[in-house]
Amino acid sequence: MGRMSPDAVRQFKEQGYYAPIRALHTEEAAMLRGRLESLERHGSGLTGRLRNKPHLLLTWLDALVRHPGVLDSVEQVIGPDILVWGSSFFIKEPRNPSFVSWHQDSTYWGLEPPDIVTAWVALSESSHENGAMRVIPGTHTLDQVPHRDTFATANLLSRGQEILVDVDATQAVELPLQPGEMSLHHVRLIHGSEPNPSDKRRIGFAIRYIPTHVRQAVGMSDSAMLVRGEDAYRHFEPEQPPDSDMSPAALAHHTIVMDRINQVLMRNTGQNAAMS
Repeated sequence: MGRMSPDAVRQFKEQGYYAPIRALHTEEAAMLRGRLESLERHGSGLTGRLRNKPHLLLTWLDALVRHPGVLDSVEQVIGPDILVWGSSFFIKEPRNPSFVSWHQDSTYWGLEPPDIVTAWVALSESSHENGAMRVIPGTHTLDQVPHRDTFATANLLSRGQEILVDVDATQAVELPLQPGEMSLHHVRLIHGSEPNPSDKRRIGFAIRYIPTHVRQAVGMSDSAMLVRGEDAYRHFEPEQPPDSDMSPAALAHHTIVMDRINQVLMRNTGQNAAMS
């Protein structure tokens, strides 16, 4: 569990993605979903700025971003010295118009070089029926391409960004996942997902991992948390794991971190970051 075969690593390097990877036991995924939905039922859902980097607020998400079943595969594609730069839930409610437009993750992140991977961990089934992720294989070899901001209400991306080049959707590959499985995709890979017209909730947790040699290149301060290996470069202010769920110290630290990342993600817009 949590490691890819040589052929799988080769596919990631050649096509920019790989799935499925069994990262968690089914029971672990169900437990994490239960904790999320308990939080939501008690009125403390991850809304607004709390949707970004919730691993700094909740001990069980801090454990997830450090989980060997996730990190072992990530290490195979970016090396042994690993920082978590961001995380966020991508939730599509039943019969809901929310979608993710075709985009590259790297558009507004300001990170260089683009040796960055997203682990998308499914806490529910993610299928064609409820709006699974779709990718355009091989597009990770492209440079950064132009995007436009829409700030569309139904778009789950921070700026509603969508790609400004023609995307041949006939080339798209869908990445269905079962609870506890994950996909890996490169920061430059063009990807997106359709709305969820089904009766099933779709819950995924996206974790943004970077090797320690990556730096913030837009002239602003940034922070990240070391989760494996050593950080000999120290390009990022170190982030702290939560001492307990939603503690005053964790909330205060999260506010500082979000003020910092908001300047990066929302530069030149006058908006606040809700998600990366």
